[in-house]
Order: sequence, then C-alpha cells, then structure tokens
Amino acid sequence: MQPLRDGIAVGALRLLASTWRLAARGEANVRELRIAGIPVVFTVWHAFLLLPLWHRRNEGITLLVSDHGDAEYLARAAVRLGYKAVRGSSTRGAVKGTKGILRTLSSGGDVAFTPDGPTGPARVAKPGAVAVAARAGAAIVPIGAAASSWWQIGSWDRFSIPRPFSRVQVVYGQPIRMENQADLSEEEAVGVLTQRLNEVEEAAQCG
Repeated sequence: MQPLRDGIAVGALRLLASTWRLAARGEANVRELRIAGIPVVFTVWHAFLLLPLWHRRNEGITLLVSDHGDAEYLARAAVRLGYKAVRGSSTRGAVKGTKGILRTLSSGGDVAFTPDGPTGPARVAKPGAVAVAARAGAAIVPIGAAASSWWQIGSWDRFSIPRPFSRVQVVYGQPIRMENQADLSEEEAVGVLTQRLNEVEEAAQCG
C-alpha cells in the first residue's frame, strides 16, 4: 500500500505542477559551476523546498533528508522525482548524513540542504551546508522561491505549496565560494548564507 500512496502523492504533485506558470532566473550560476567541475551545494529555506525540488527533478541531486520518521515520505518522493537521498540531519544521524554528503561531493555530485530543517527555527541556518562545502571545496548556491498564491501548512515553517495556475519563480543566487570566506568564522559564514537566502527569497517574489 505504501508504494501506491507514494505514487498517488507524486502523481498529484505532477498534476499540480503542470498548471504552474514557472520562471527561473540565475541558472547560469549553476551551469558555470558544473562546467568548471565544481560541485554544488544547493540551499533553500525549508518552507519553500517544493518549488526547487520540482524544478531540478531528474538531475540525480542528493538530498540530505532527516532521520525523523515523518521525513520518510520526503525521501521516497524525492527518489521518485529523480533524486538520491542520504538520511541524517543536524540533530539526528548527523555523522552518517555528513559522510554520505561528503562522498557525493567528492565524486563530483551535487547535493541539497534546507539549512533551517528539519525542525527549525524557521529561517535560522544551521552550519551543516557551510561545513560540508568548506571541506569538499564545493560552492553553495542559495535558492529563492515564490508563488503568486500559496497554500501554507500549519507546520513550524508554514510549509508553502503553490496553488493551481499560480505564477511561480525560482531564483538561483550568486554562488558562495568557501575559499573566499576563509577569513570568516563558521558562525560568520553561516550569517552570510542566511543573508543570501533572504535576499534571493525576496528577489523571487511574484507580487
């Protein structure tokens, strides 16, 4: 029954997404890194995960998915959308998750984080993305996402789902190259990431 439920959920997302009027900006930032052979750490606030998850489907990107039981559905859905999943988080399974992410980056693969996940506080970044990017020589790409009309779930982050026929936009910000942040403490680098995420989120607003 579980595979059937997963298939129905992903099918519903595909149907909903087919109605969105989607625009993307800043994709050249990602292409340039890939051409240069620099692995990418995509980051987005947890509340707005759904839009970039849809936009970058079928690229084999590895997601760090929480070991919390209620995140199991996300891991299964992500695989159906062409992602890979590593289980772990900043709170549970951190060592296991970090090792899996570093293996992916060292082999030239791209990964994705929600820096305020899995339980918040909302829009307060944790150091995981900064730490693995620094260790792997990867670049962090902050993502902003917005829609002209949302459903918002009453979760800790007010997880947001674009309504049918919404105008939606995904913005890929300027990469954060960790070698250029070498003079910063980890806390300061996390502050830079937080600022960039807020900036690209604002830039994505559809009005």
